[in-house]
Amino acid sequence: METRDSHYWPLYGLRITTPRLELRLPDTALLDALAAVAADGVHDPAEMPFSFPWTDGTPEERGRSTFQHVLRTVAEWSPDKWTLSLAVLCDGRVVGRQDMVTSDFAVTREGETGSWLGMAHQGKGIGTEMRAAVLHLAFAGLGARAMTTGAMTDNPRSIAVSRKCGYRPDGETVLAVRGEARTLRRMRLDRAGWEAHRTVPVEIHGLEPCRELLGLPRESVPCAGTG
Repeated sequence: METRDSHYWPLYGLRITTPRLELRLPDTALLDALAAVAADGVHDPAEMPFSFPWTDGTPEERGRSTFQHVLRTVAEWSPDKWTLSLAVLCDGRVVGRQDMVTSDFAVTREGETGSWLGMAHQGKGIGTEMRAAVLHLAFAGLGARAMTTGAMTDNPRSIAVSRKCGYRPDGETVLAVRGEARTLRRMRLDRAGWEAHRTVPVEIHGLEPCRELLGLPRESVPCAGTG
């Protein structure tokens, strides 16, 4: 599933790697594989771990919405406001998606992460490893000061991943999901917390040509190491 780097959209050449994983912006072929993972199921239909119930509907609808969403993030990209929606590959096979979302990053140096894994790939530690990868991109690659995330209070696995990576509680928000009140637990990770919980080796490739699109000056930044 190799893709050629794009002169006009260098984000297609960005790679974040760990011992098992590769994270990258998917081209159409890889995006089709990602959509198929979503179509096969992300969680028990009786549950809803997301604040927006995008997984409701038929497998065909889930796959199509995934395909469209990632294309939309590229079409709507601005250096001042962007969503980096990365396909996660484990041993060369697409298993899920890891996002980083931010506005005015050059000023705030903060962003938010979100992710999902296909049901067949859960419970194998992949969620922690892919989070470590995107956090390394944020802190080591982009110079983030802090990162946030959120999970429903009845989603202990997602909360456990955040805690393992060093996040701390940052309050709660009540949301309307499927017509019911649900509580979202916000969590926050500063640079010191990230440094203290780095255990996964992470490397970043192809970042320098992307910096202008990310709203940052073009300059060399150390990208390899343990994250």
